[in-house]
Amino acid sequence: MRIGETMSEADWQPIASRAAGALVLIVGVLLAASLCGASTPPDHLVPSIFDPHSTPAESIHHLSHFVLGITGLIFLVVFCLLSYVVVRFRGRVAGAEREPAQVYGSTQIELAWTVIPILIVVVLFLATARVIHGIQDAPRPAGTMEVTAIGHQFWWEFRYPALGIVTANELHIPLSDPTHPTPTFVKLLSADTDHSFWVPQLAGKTDLIPNRVNETWLDPHETGLFLGQCAQYCGTQHAKMLLRVYVDSPEDFSAWARGQQQPANKDEKEAAGRQVFESTACLNCHAIAGTNGSGRFGPDLTHLMSRRTIAAGGAENTPENLRLWIQNPDAIKTGSLMPAMKLSDAELDALVLYLETLH
Repeated sequence: MRIGETMSEADWQPIASRAAGALVLIVGVLLAASLCGASTPPDHLVPSIFDPHSTPAESIHHLSHFVLGITGLIFLVVFCLLSYVVVRFRGRVAGAEREPAQVYGSTQIELAWTVIPILIVVVLFLATARVIHGIQDAPRPAGTMEVTAIGHQFWWEFRYPALGIVTANELHIPLSDPTHPTPTFVKLLSADTDHSFWVPQLAGKTDLIPNRVNETWLDPHETGLFLGQCAQYCGTQHAKMLLRVYVDSPEDFSAWARGQQQPANKDEKEAAGRQVFESTACLNCHAIAGTNGSGRFGPDLTHLMSRRTIAAGGAENTPENLRLWIQNPDAIKTGSLMPAMKLSDAELDALVLYLETLH
């Protein structure tokens, strides 16, 4: 259509149908997002902010619904007004030669579309600031668990200073009783570049920045497995820097902690495998309690087989995957900083058998 021409009924009908289709699509996406937590598979394997299981996540969940409600209402009002204008004032053949009535600015309308958006922004700002303050400045009740999480390319290190436990990629925390909250406070550090700790069902995103200490906290109300990952691009394998948070009952957490505090297995039947570990470059990056290995560049392997995954969630922790991970890390996680060890078949077999005893 050229400038100066009016729209005929044939012109505006495709526009109106496309606009209606877009509205249906957007509403469908919003409904799907809001309902995605309704059919959560076992172990909460769908990380969604709409299915909170922790106090901080619930605060974010309520805020997201509030913001979605206001912005959805704005969208609906604007769409309805636009649709009305398109239909009511569409071009007609009968008046094609007549110039439309000239309407000049209205002080009342201009004030309305200036003041109302300012009020909406202020309300959203105050609601968001309230939630941020409530999460960041939360008090620490007695009995809180403290964990230090260190982000590496591309895996997570978890340290429990009070318990003397060091593990990787799988964080175990105790259930918090709502009547006597015992949240877990996580100190966030980075060993190299920027990372971001995000477990959607338990807490919001918090960045890990080199030479800076950040904190977040988890106050879970239900046991189970909750998935998360690094939410800040940190290099080649950023997408596979996954983490698993196990919320255990107090009894199960105590049992897990006791197991992690035990020394590494020293079965003499696997002495050959331990010798391979201590005589190769493995000990430069990894630590196993009771051996010469005290490296910090890679995960602590003292209780490797107590974890369900290897390579920060890149593969299930099975003997076959463990062998492949040592032999050719790029086959599981291309671009990872784990070097291929170039071991002979006999050395590889002995090392894998030894690592399988590290429960």
